[in-house]
Amino acid sequence: MYLSWTAGRLDRLHARIDAARAALDAQLLRRASVAQELATSGVLDPAASIVLYEAAHEARQAEEEHREVAESELSAALRAVFGAREQVEAVRQVPGGEEAAGELAQAVRRVPMARRFHNDSVRAARALRRHRTVRWFRLAGHAPFPLAFEMDDEPPAALADRPT
Repeated sequence: MYLSWTAGRLDRLHARIDAARAALDAQLLRRASVAQELATSGVLDPAASIVLYEAAHEARQAEEEHREVAESELSAALRAVFGAREQVEAVRQVPGGEEAAGELAQAVRRVPMARRFHNDSVRAARALRRHRTVRWFRLAGHAPFPLAFEMDDEPPAALADRPT
């Protein structure tokens, strides 16, 4: 009875990891898409547009094993471009800029939350998989060992505290 309950719990944790990873992927894709759209809109100066576009493009096209680095580089590019509140205000002044700035602010705030949910699920599954009973009876089956998604997700200060 205990083994069946533990195997079911582990299965539910793995399903939760899959759902959290899908949500994290969606938020990362949304952030990269909004950044890329903003970079090509002509609102930013040419140098900032190039930096932001290249970082967003790399984040969208990165292979799975290089994704964490690419997403961290996008975070750094967002901080470099939107580090000053004046840049965000300049974006807000152009037609459609208010919506673009709000969408980007939402995207950069949701990524850390999605990553935290994913990593919490991974931590719980790892803790259960470390129990002797789970290892001895191979209750995890052939499921891969869950890995956390580690990246720099610090949002730019000018966008992090922006009300929506």
